[in-house]
Amino acid sequence: MKYECPCGYVYDPALGDPDNGVAPGTVWEDVPEDWVCPICGLGKDAFYPAE
Repeated sequence: MKYECPCGYVYDPALGDPDNGVAPGTVWEDVPEDWVCPICGLGKDAFYPAE
């Protein structure tokens, strides 16, 4: 499942966020709690399941 930030950034587990230390294939539950949106800097708690 993909997760979306209010700013519009979508976290896709298949892609991860390798530029910020999250390897491709990392499911949302395994993304570190201190990870933040690479676009706006909001934390994981601001994200919601993407439609």
